[in-house]
Amino acid sequence: MTIEQRLLGRTGAEVSVLGYGAMELRGSPVGPAIDDEEAGRLLNEVLDSGINLIDTSIDYGRSEELIGRFLSGRRDDYFLASKCGCIAGDVPPPPPAAPGERRRNPHDFRPQNVRAGVEQSLRRLKTDHLDLVQVHVSPSRAQLEEDQTIETMTALRDEGKVRFLGMSGTLPNLPDHIAMDVFDVFQIPYSVVQREHEDLITDAVNAGAGTLIRGGAARGAPAEDKDWSRGPIGLREGEGERRWTDSEIDDLLDGMSRIEFVLRFTITHPGLSSTIVGTSSLDHLRSNVAIAEKGPLPDDLYAEAKKRFPLAEA
Repeated sequence: MTIEQRLLGRTGAEVSVLGYGAMELRGSPVGPAIDDEEAGRLLNEVLDSGINLIDTSIDYGRSEELIGRFLSGRRDDYFLASKCGCIAGDVPPPPPAAPGERRRNPHDFRPQNVRAGVEQSLRRLKTDHLDLVQVHVSPSRAQLEEDQTIETMTALRDEGKVRFLGMSGTLPNLPDHIAMDVFDVFQIPYSVVQREHEDLITDAVNAGAGTLIRGGAARGAPAEDKDWSRGPIGLREGEGERRWTDSEIDDLLDGMSRIEFVLRFTITHPGLSSTIVGTSSLDHLRSNVAIAEKGPLPDDLYAEAKKRFPLAEA
C-alpha cells in the first residue's frame, strides 16, 4: 500500500495526503526530548515512507536546522513549507499567557523581519528556495496591508527564494484571507471535533488554493499520551472532550482505534490536500503512515460521524 497523493491547488504540486509537521523536533523543554541522530533517522523515514511534504517554522526551535542537516541532500524528494512573521534570530520565549490561554511567540509582519526570517530559514534548511512560505498566526487583512507583508512575500517569490505564498489562517480572519486572492495555499485547523472551518476549507479550494490541515490527528481524540484536557487548539478547555463524549462515537468504531478514526475522518474531507501530523516517535510515525494508507472512512461511517459531531461555534 502507498499513501495517496493529491493536488495542492493551483501550485500544481502533488503532495502526500499525510504530511509531516516538524514542531515536535523543537526539543525540550517545550517539546519532547530528541537527540540529533534520532531526529535524523525519523526525518529520513518520513521520506522513505512516502511522505513528501514537510512543514516547519522558525518558531519550532531547532527543527529547521535538523531538516537542513539531515535532508538537504534529498531536497528534490519533498515539498518544503515554512512560515514568515516569526521573529528572526533565536526564538524568544513567549510571554506569560492569561489563565486558560496558550503562550504564543511574538510576531512581526513588517518587511525587514519577513525577509530576514525567510533568508534565515533558507540558511538553516540548506536550500536555495522554500516551496511555500506561510504567514503565521492569521493576522488581519488590515495588518497585512499596513505592514506590506504581501508585497514583501511577492518580492521574495520574484527573487526565486519562495515558490508559493500561503496563510496559516483561522477564524475570524480566514474569510478575508481567501477573498484577497493572493494565497496559493491555506493551512487550516480541522478535525472531527473541530469542524468550525469545514466550509472554509471548501471555499479555499473553490478559490483555487491548496489546503494543509493541522490538528487533524494530534488533538483529535482522547488518548493516554495526550494532554486532552486542553482540547484542540482554538477550543475552550474541555470542549473537545465534551464533544467526543456527547457523540457516543466509540459505539460505532467496531475495533477501529480512536486515532485511526480521527485521522481518516480528516483525510475524507474532499477539499483536503494534506493533513500535517507531527511526532518525534518512529512508532507513532509508522502508525500514522499505516492509517493514512487505509485512506478515507467508509461513506456510511463518515456520514454518521458528521451527524454526531454537528457544526458548532468555538
